[in-house]
Order: sequence, then structure tokens, then C-alpha cells
Amino acid sequence: MSYSHLLVAVAPTPESHALLQKAVAIARPDDARISLVTLSTDPEMYNQLAAPMMENLRELMQEETRQFLQSLVDSVDYPVWKCQIASGELCEHVKTFCHKHQVDLVICGNHNQSFFSRATCSAKNIVKGSGVDVLLVTL
Repeated sequence: MSYSHLLVAVAPTPESHALLQKAVAIARPDDARISLVTLSTDPEMYNQLAAPMMENLRELMQEETRQFLQSLVDSVDYPVWKCQIASGELCEHVKTFCHKHQVDLVICGNHNQSFFSRATCSAKNIVKGSGVDVLLVTL
């Protein structure tokens, strides 16, 4: 089966490099596009009392996330079509991105090893909501 556009859901962890390498291996034979999506942590989650300082912290966290994505892009010898930084529910962003950009495969990692954890992980929502094929990679 061949794919034309792969969306890789990454996080700022070393395992994301393995996910991107897997995406490249799938995309290269068909010259498919690869896009990346990641979540940026919202600093308001941590401290609602420090609102005046949050804007600077938000900008810093966004910049760190952009640098992380750029390091991923630089680590592979394959073009990355689009990088998106999202906040909130990952599955909603994945669903929207898939429909807007004609994605036909989503690749995401699964850290959960127990049966119960696998059944309740966020990947389940991505599988259910994306409307396209999903490859879960055990990390």
C-alpha cells in the first residue's frame, strides 16, 4: 500500500527521531509528503496566579518547540512539507490537519505497554477520529 501524505505526531523526546525515520522509510519509495505536528505546553496549566509573566513564558516555550521541530527536520535527508505546533487536544488537530491537507497516514508513538494503558491512550482517539490509516509505533 502506498501513501501520498504522512502526518507524524511527535513530542520533544528522542523517540520522535525514530518516528520520523519510520515515516521517511514509508514515504521515500513513493515520494510522499511528510508533515509534523506536536503539542506545545500551555504555561497557564502550571500556574494561574502568574498571568503577567505567562506571555514571555509562552513565547519561550513556542520557541523551544520550533527549535525541536527544526532539529527533527535537520536530522533526516528527506523534505518535511509542513510543521504545525498545536495546543489542546492532539486528536482534534490531527483530524483537522488530515482533512485540510489530504493526509492518508498518521504515524504516532505509543509508550503504553500494558493492555489497560493501550486501551485508554490518546492514540485510541486519533485512530477513532482521524478518518485515515494510523500506524502506532511502540516506543
